[in-house]
Amino acid sequence: MRKRQEAPGELELVRAFVNTVDLEPGIEQLREPEDLRRWLVEHGLGPADVRVGRSDLRRAIELREALRAILATHTDGAPGAPDASRALDEFAGRARLQLRFDDRGGARLEPAARGVNGALGRLLAIVHGAIADGSWNRLKACRDHECAWAFYDNTKNHSGAWCTMDVCGNRAKARSYRTRRAEAAA
Repeated sequence: MRKRQEAPGELELVRAFVNTVDLEPGIEQLREPEDLRRWLVEHGLGPADVRVGRSDLRRAIELREALRAILATHTDGAPGAPDASRALDEFAGRARLQLRFDDRGGARLEPAARGVNGALGRLLAIVHGAIADGSWNRLKACRDHECAWAFYDNTKNHSGAWCTMDVCGNRAKARSYRTRRAEAAA
């Protein structure tokens, strides 16, 4: 069982969205449009009557995987993910993200689109806020590519690479040890 590493504030919604699939056992939470509708409603991203079709589900999964690709760059410093960036740009356009000001001069990015595009746009607005407050780079995907679980890096020096050392970190250490022993024996 993974130890939860929740992100602060609304960024937790993005982490939870990316983790709607558990790659290792192959557990997909978003199998049908109704699954996506339920997830959006339960997480306050859409009204109870939001209509979700198969194309919405496909796009939501595309967004999820684009976000995961970006989170992987946060973990290992790999080169950027241009396909993922382009996908996020497309989703932002569909959501018609707009800057909205409040009476005190504060501003917030909000989707003008309704329905699923607006709900997914809300996730992107949260990402934008996390970039602005410096928390975005701490949201990472586990370095174990078979896992790729999204987690929030609470380490002081931002060096977290595994969703949990108890599972993925220890497996990586064991693999590395076996490789070194095999090389030394050869």
